[in-house]
Amino acid sequence: MLTLTGRRYLVFGVAMQRSICWPISHLIKQLGGEVVLSCHPGVKKFVDKLTTSAGMAEALTCDVSNKDDLDGLFAQLAADGKKFDGIVHGIAYSDTKELQGRYTDTSVDNFLKTMHVSCFSLTEIVRRAEPLLADGASIITLTFEAAYGYYPHYNVMALTKAALNASIIPLAVELGERRIRVNAVSASPENTPAARGIKNFEKIGRYAEANSPEGRRATLDEIANAACFLLSPMSSGITGQVIYVDCGLSIVRMAPPRHARLLATAMNAIADIHEGKPSEAKQDE
Repeated sequence: MLTLTGRRYLVFGVAMQRSICWPISHLIKQLGGEVVLSCHPGVKKFVDKLTTSAGMAEALTCDVSNKDDLDGLFAQLAADGKKFDGIVHGIAYSDTKELQGRYTDTSVDNFLKTMHVSCFSLTEIVRRAEPLLADGASIITLTFEAAYGYYPHYNVMALTKAALNASIIPLAVELGERRIRVNAVSASPENTPAARGIKNFEKIGRYAEANSPEGRRATLDEIANAACFLLSPMSSGITGQVIYVDCGLSIVRMAPPRHARLLATAMNAIADIHEGKPSEAKQDE
């Protein structure tokens, strides 16, 4: 039976209840683990409501694009001398105005900030966290299959996920000396606060359902189950890998014939895509 009793985890990326990192955090606690949450200062009031309802400690705050914030957070975490058995990295950000049209129109400023927050933040966190990690600890990050193929309007975020996937390999090799593992979880296109910033993402999600062998997207609970397995000693032989929790979406190149009507409905919705108003993006998944 999977248990995380006596283990301690640092989680980055909760913004709201629909953030993928929240069911992961909740399941860690249900399995007996201790959760230390770090969130962006702009969403702390929402996160504190969640932690209070779940009986967790108040969230710490950190803007991962700010070096002083990161240094301050890890100085605070080091002060009590306690080790961590794992880290969950579920941070993503991009200017939603640039997730509406073409990748070709991406600005250099947004390209660099998106890469910094959504990808390089993992490396910055791991560098600072390494002295605080127990031998045999596990680190996971959240990715998406747009790293390997085209999704409309995902734009610079696709390049960011490709870079994020690549970064787990040197991290896994370098930390492997202490049996610290680094993996990524690639989920279905989920209806999270961050995803809502991508134009027509829900229509893309319905297309994904039609292409999946199971005709659906993974649930947040299913994603949390896989994440907690990777965070546990039961996955001790797995590192440097991208683990898919997408109901088989990533294996399909042509939708199953039994889903033809579902696919036709989804494609009709996509055919109606027009320019719309941008929405807000958040530092979470």
